Amino acid sequence: MKKKRKRYTQEFKEESIKLIKEQGYGIAEAARNLGINETLLGRWKRELEGVSEGAAGTQNGAALQAELAQLRKENKRLRMEREILKKAAFFANEKS
Repeated sequence: MKKKRKRYTQEFKEESIKLIKEQGYGIAEAARNLGINETLLGRWKRELEGVSEGAAGTQNGAALQAELAQLRKENKRLRMEREILKKAAFFANEKS
């Protein structure tokens, strides 16, 4: 026979996260006090933070993607420059 999972309300999840954020409890301590697994509480916290940051995240997402593309391009250019300098140093040492 399969064990039935316990379902928690959104309100319970939010109140649990408030213990961590506002009351200063650690995840493990709050989970112990609530009688739930600390992994579960940690997941709720990440999910809740993801939702609250989601609205700002979509606005910043395009800017972050543009910056990432620019940094990758710069990184590629710098690697090529480094390789050129390595070769120049090799040939300079060879002539000596």
